[in-house]
Amino acid sequence: MIPRQNPKLLIIRLKNFKHDLKTYSEFDLFLIAGQTLFVLFALGLTVVYVAFMWRYIWGWLSLPFFQKNKNNKNSTTISILIPARNEEENLPATLQAVLAQNYPTHLYEIIVIDDFSTDNTPQIIRDFSEKKNNIKSLKLADYINPKILHSFKKKAIEIGVQKSENELIVQTDADCVMGDNWLKMIADYYEKHQPKFIAAPVIFFDEKTTFQRFQSLDFIGMMGVNGAGIFRKIHYLCNGANLAYEREIFHEVNGFEGIDQQASGDDLMLLQKIAKKYPDDIGFLKNTAAATYTTPKRTLREFMQQRIRWATKTTNYPDKGVTFTWALIWLFCISIPINLVAGIFIPTLLWMGLAQLAIKVVLDFIFLRSVAISLDRKDLVQMSVYIPSIFLELTYVIVIGLLGLFIKKYEWKGRKVQ
Repeated sequence: MIPRQNPKLLIIRLKNFKHDLKTYSEFDLFLIAGQTLFVLFALGLTVVYVAFMWRYIWGWLSLPFFQKNKNNKNSTTISILIPARNEEENLPATLQAVLAQNYPTHLYEIIVIDDFSTDNTPQIIRDFSEKKNNIKSLKLADYINPKILHSFKKKAIEIGVQKSENELIVQTDADCVMGDNWLKMIADYYEKHQPKFIAAPVIFFDEKTTFQRFQSLDFIGMMGVNGAGIFRKIHYLCNGANLAYEREIFHEVNGFEGIDQQASGDDLMLLQKIAKKYPDDIGFLKNTAAATYTTPKRTLREFMQQRIRWATKTTNYPDKGVTFTWALIWLFCISIPINLVAGIFIPTLLWMGLAQLAIKVVLDFIFLRSVAISLDRKDLVQMSVYIPSIFLELTYVIVIGLLGLFIKKYEWKGRKVQ
């Protein structure tokens, strides 16, 4: 039996509640409402981040490891494109690595495009092309007017594709090296799966400092995001230092037409154009034998210029879902220090910030460790590397995200571009 409430007692309680409510000023109520909304917003961002990281972790672990077919007699003809600008220190090692490939010489050609170099790069290209008949030397200056062009690398690639003669285009950068089976792995993967576009790993090496090891770990994470995203069709991302696509597909999607307003973005913007038409024909080649290797940036300035360049093109991705994803992750990251600072005055926000930081540390470690093991860089997830990297990564994501909103011009390869 439900006990009856005393009407007088209810009236007294109601009066007390109204009296307590009046003790709060409008400003107090505004602060309470604002704190509640901010906690709910931060909680929502945390749930989103957990969901994203779970998809990346599961996606990378589910992505099959591709094994080279030792008995496969390759038949794919390949044109390797290497745009080069002021790479006299790096280009010889790149060309030597490409020429040392365990792949039939008559099945591949190397096309090096000099992008208005002001150092000894043109002479290096000429020297190599004179010694090897499968190296083509092109000069961007013979095809364009530099005063009316901003996207030099895209134009170099476009001309390289036009001058190519083979079925599959493979791109790398003039500061990369690779193992002897790099080209065979790409050909094996292409001949088995027949994708329109192949993304493959790019791995940093030869780190000297904590800052450089942080860059290597951060880049390992990018490879994991690229691979998981492609495999699970979350989004389509890649790196221009190691990718391949059918020559006919480049022409079918009209190359860089419509995405040539920016200097960079020759890699993933092209990928997203192709993926829009062929979403089921994109592959990520998960094997370090198919990787290219390059060194991390030596100085903070070089690193900042690189990341600002990447950030400025985010809003121009053909796939707006990628832009939305990065925006949510950036908001989650920036909410952590905001909560920690605000927690000095509001304990609830302090606990929220600490919880967010703990979640990020744990989930990022699980993800990065799985990728690092797959790409033979388990050394990068030692605590002596991982702990400082977490705070460096959080700082640079926030700072670069802010700068990317306002800075539209940056320096790249000695040019001021946008």
